[in-house]
Amino acid sequence: MRITAALMVALFTAACGGGDDDGDELVQEDGRVATAFATGSDRLSAQELEAGRLNMDWRQFIERDTMGGSAGDTTDAGARRTTIDESWDDITVEAVNSGPAGLPVFGDVAGPSVLRVQILLDRARFSPGVIDGRWGSNTEKAVYWLQKREGLRATGHVDQATWERLVALGSSTDALVHTATLTAEDVAGPFVTLPAEYYDRRDMDCQCYESLAEKLAERYHATEELLGKLNPGVDLNAAQAGAQLSVPRVELGGSLQPGTSTAATSGSDTSRAGTAGGQGRIAKIVISDGGRYLHALDASDRILYHFPATLGSDYSPSPTGDYTITNIAHDPTWHYQPDLLAGVDDDAPDAVLPAGPNNAVGVVWMQLSRPHYGIHGTSAPETIGYATSNGCVRLTNWDAEYLGRRVDPGTPVEFRDVS
Repeated sequence: MRITAALMVALFTAACGGGDDDGDELVQEDGRVATAFATGSDRLSAQELEAGRLNMDWRQFIERDTMGGSAGDTTDAGARRTTIDESWDDITVEAVNSGPAGLPVFGDVAGPSVLRVQILLDRARFSPGVIDGRWGSNTEKAVYWLQKREGLRATGHVDQATWERLVALGSSTDALVHTATLTAEDVAGPFVTLPAEYYDRRDMDCQCYESLAEKLAERYHATEELLGKLNPGVDLNAAQAGAQLSVPRVELGGSLQPGTSTAATSGSDTSRAGTAGGQGRIAKIVISDGGRYLHALDASDRILYHFPATLGSDYSPSPTGDYTITNIAHDPTWHYQPDLLAGVDDDAPDAVLPAGPNNAVGVVWMQLSRPHYGIHGTSAPETIGYATSNGCVRLTNWDAEYLGRRVDPGTPVEFRDVS
């Protein structure tokens, strides 16, 4: 498990949202950690997830986001037609690794081509969120912003030029679905049953994974359903050390550093190769509330990393303006404070809940300079980009962990187009 010494010291002392700053003195009790989770909607029904997947409202905010220039060519941007003759049932290891690249890829479609695109986006650090083999808004906006950075025609659809850039940026000389041999650490528990009531979790050692299948899915940035599709007949919960599974190859390979580019600038054959130094260092974070994404920028405002995000609801919106990251805590505990949470009885008692990947703030908490707000992980990665929070910024655990190890206290954070 990912429980570290931070479990003993990382105590959240407020909550996302909560209105005023009456809890400021609590935030200052421990400079290593501050605030807690906004309860929000961290679980969605299958119907809600499907509606979120096909909701392209994020496109309304492209023009408002001045980062990266104009909105680009969005011809047929709202089209929902199927463009490739594939389906979810066609997903196999062989189809993903050896099948033809069906192009263009966009619309209400699923299959091997979508899965290839999602794995390449993940490797290029333009995250599609959870990898599931189904096209949706998180995948489309990741494609769009990658096209903007690379000087390509920005549609959000994967055409031949975009496919070639994805292949180059994703360093995909190896199979996109490969065979992983599970280690003892991969299959180790403990696995727990999480009570529905938060108060019933107070005496648990950790809010660990509930099953091995859940742990493996998160390890490979995928849904349990997709792992099952790639491993027909395999009981993921019964896997032992030494077992071999077919999994998305999400580790970045090749010589390119994350966020670097060898793309030709628009209208030119001149390459613009980045480095792990100046161009690879995060100088600022920009968060789009309406677009439901987070961008990590370098000093020239070039996008290094893109992550889909869940942000505030109408009744508890995300903050506006400019802030900084003041503290970063890994494997945080959670101080549940009902009086700071919307929809919770203010007279209910506080509770300190243990760390773990199913902690309400996930595996990383990045405290912002505004009390009660932060950037953090989640216990429900499939909802990212579709649900709402009580004002904080939720990412998948793996995206939050990646970002949390590449920012420092003092990193500026700017919220845009907050409604």
